[in-house]
Amino acid sequence: MVSGMILPEKGITMANKKSIKEHLAGAVGLLITLAAAFIIVLILVFLLSKDPLRTISYFFSGPFRNKFYFGNMINASIPLIFTGLGISLAFKSSMFNLGGEGQVYSGGLAATAVCLALPLANPFLGSIFALIAAFAAGGIIAGLSGVFKMAWDTDELITSFLISSALILIVDFIITGPMDDPTNNLLATSPIPLQYRFLKIYPPSKLDISLFFALFFAAGVYFFMNRTHWGYEMRMCGLNREFARYGGINVGKFMVIPMILSGGLHGLGGGFAILGTYDMCLKGFSGGMGWNGIAVALIAKNNPLAVIPAALFFAYLEAGAKAAMLHSDVTFEIAAIVQSVIFYLVTAQALYGLVSSKKRKAL
Repeated sequence: MVSGMILPEKGITMANKKSIKEHLAGAVGLLITLAAAFIIVLILVFLLSKDPLRTISYFFSGPFRNKFYFGNMINASIPLIFTGLGISLAFKSSMFNLGGEGQVYSGGLAATAVCLALPLANPFLGSIFALIAAFAAGGIIAGLSGVFKMAWDTDELITSFLISSALILIVDFIITGPMDDPTNNLLATSPIPLQYRFLKIYPPSKLDISLFFALFFAAGVYFFMNRTHWGYEMRMCGLNREFARYGGINVGKFMVIPMILSGGLHGLGGGFAILGTYDMCLKGFSGGMGWNGIAVALIAKNNPLAVIPAALFFAYLEAGAKAAMLHSDVTFEIAAIVQSVIFYLVTAQALYGLVSSKKRKAL
């Protein structure tokens, strides 16, 4: 009787220790990968730069040298938080959304269209409508892949990517065609009315109040996934869809809902980027936001709260590369190579950890 009461406690303790060891091993592995990536960066800089010490100095410290660089670095992390949250939510449900680029782009266009259509509306209500439109645009686009998966068991990896790729071209056409601003030298729509532009909080940088919304949504997604009934059912479907089906969970529903929410978060990323940073829908403004969101989610191990530092890390890489490009002899191409090396090594490490974890669970 006594042993029967002790054994479960021992089992729980052993499980907790195993979980702690796995987290520590993952953290150590990530640190080693980052160290290897930065060593490769140093080698590349010494090989390709005539003044490597200056280049390295600006790459690592450039984002912190003044308020403009620092604020813009944090601002660049905001859409990555939204896209990282969208990917994390889908991954937790064992759904895979590769259409982030098109969803961000479409969300930005939808938000712009609402703002331009309501030039005299109340700023608060107009902004709400614009963000709802951004969420709806991204959610509908991603939700289609979920519907196809539920109805015909099509691979959402393929459908989300193909739909996104087609929509990028459609949005490009709308921006440079029906919504093009002939008075602007840029390939962009007309600027949104002044009342819709979010307040800047760290001048002279572009950092705006979108940061607080990003933090709020990160906390909200964490609460939703870990403290609600729907979140529990989504996580169960992610762990084992057949087990969830036998447990009475409507598995088909949780093929569609996670994709809608994932796409909606991507769309919000685009909407907040327009209202907070760009003030108009520029052709190609979303470049890299969707793909970097995948890497952010992998580094964060699909933890919504860990998405915040992961997004800041990627924003730091971009800001460092730009600072090095502006203040040394490093070209844009070399800066892109540096970013790519770190991006692929970190992503590969995260993917390896994800695959290894699934194999251990299968055994």
